Amino acid sequence: MDNERIDQIIDKHNGEASSLIQVMLEIQSENHWLPKEILERISEKLNVPITRIMHIASFYKAFSLVPKGRNEVHICMGTACHVRGAKRVLESVEELTGIKPGESDADLKFSLETVNCLGCCALGPVVEINGKTHGKVTPAETANVLKNYD
Repeated sequence: MDNERIDQIIDKHNGEASSLIQVMLEIQSENHWLPKEILERISEKLNVPITRIMHIASFYKAFSLVPKGRNEVHICMGTACHVRGAKRVLESVEELTGIKPGESDADLKFSLETVNCLGCCALGPVVEINGKTHGKVTPAETANVLKNYD
């Protein structure tokens, strides 16, 4: 992400320091992570200390300080999903992508995370990719689900 695009996002929020989290969320959404150079640019443009920005970026789980894949895969490990085989679905995704929870693959196609609940327990086991919910997923179906994402 170049400085021009970062500035556009900041300008959209009127360059106000009170919009810091919104600016960071929008940049995170487009860039999939927040590199130090981007955070320094935000600090400079909003006149907010970099230490405050780093504190916010490391405190909230919504922000990532490491590269994330274009497709964020969340697998629910909550009770309802767990008893319906979420662990086997997770193992299948790990095998297909070559990554473990908290990792991204080398070409940044996928990032994998486990979550405690996605709020759709009747559909378990649930895999959410880029906010789209896939319910009643079996280990055999994981390849079909993943192939729809480039």
